[in-house]
Amino acid sequence: MIKKRKDLIPISNIIFQGNEVDYVRDAVESNWVSSIGPYIDKFEIDFAATMDCSFAVSVNNGTSALLLALKALDIGPGDEVIAPSFTFAATVNAIIYAGATPVLVDSMEDHWNLDPVKVENAVTSSTKAIIPVHLYGHPCDMASILLIATKYDLFVVEDAAEAHNAVSLGKKVGSLGTIGCFSFYGNKILTTGEGGMCVTQDVALNDRLRTLRDHGMNKNRRYWHDEVGFNFRMTNLNAALGVAQLEQLPGFLQRRKHLSNLYDQGFTSLSESVYTKTSPFGDPVHWLYCLFVKESCHIKRDDLITKLKEYNVDVRPAFHPVHAMPPYKKLRRSVSMKNSEIFGSYGINLPINPTLTMEDVQYIIEAIGEILK
Repeated sequence: MIKKRKDLIPISNIIFQGNEVDYVRDAVESNWVSSIGPYIDKFEIDFAATMDCSFAVSVNNGTSALLLALKALDIGPGDEVIAPSFTFAATVNAIIYAGATPVLVDSMEDHWNLDPVKVENAVTSSTKAIIPVHLYGHPCDMASILLIATKYDLFVVEDAAEAHNAVSLGKKVGSLGTIGCFSFYGNKILTTGEGGMCVTQDVALNDRLRTLRDHGMNKNRRYWHDEVGFNFRMTNLNAALGVAQLEQLPGFLQRRKHLSNLYDQGFTSLSESVYTKTSPFGDPVHWLYCLFVKESCHIKRDDLITKLKEYNVDVRPAFHPVHAMPPYKKLRRSVSMKNSEIFGSYGINLPINPTLTMEDVQYIIEAIGEILK
């Protein structure tokens, strides 16, 4: 038996080892601490360039980014938006906030992202947009989704909240659709504490996103409001963190990839009980490491989670499919959601962050092996 650790291995960990303190101090000392300041401009410019986009519009969180994108596209009551059921609830909540109707579809059988065949089957005359979610940092089948969007004249709002710098079709996710949305929450690959970003290639959409973000105020006539907008602005303090974090992004990603490879190698000997998956549609980034317990395994997913906590390993279950939760019962459709339910019922997320050591990963693999035996 392995010796159980006394210290917790956290599932995620914030790393401030670059210029974060210096930039935040500079913002404080300059008195630019609210929603105007040089770090906001720099963060938007640098993030757009990193994500292969012409424009980036910073916001206060990832959910706001999704809602702002939908409102900028004039999506609202009477409109339908297709989204995966296997996602974090914020994806679907943003559609509801916009006044539109979420149409939930199942995942692919061989990967957890939304199934393009089922997306096309869900298109109606009321459909206005598709939200592909690059869940856990793994790209969707964007080639098929973009073909469907072109065929039916639909917007594509990419939910890339967990997929900073993932690649699909040779481009960064978020840059392929009409608007891409990112989150910078504390557990994301890069963080501003709380924050988000909309990215686009369209100059008119960039202008509209900015107007709606700032209360709908006319940019040429101060305090004149042409429409009802939102206060979704990021602060210069948050942006200062973002600039520093973005400078370190290549190192963050390289370390996560290395750790993911260690997990992959370690779980090959446990393939009778557990399995992993990697998106075949591009190059993923590894926000969280996903492991699935086989239905035939004598240990159930929830029991594995409980036992891992006894080893002081912080793990979490995969997201519950949205259609299975009480607030969204009215969204349930008479179509199979089998794959979403399998991924949601058998998936666990393991720690993966740049502070993790090779010894930490080996300990987690050995702990899982010991529990399974």
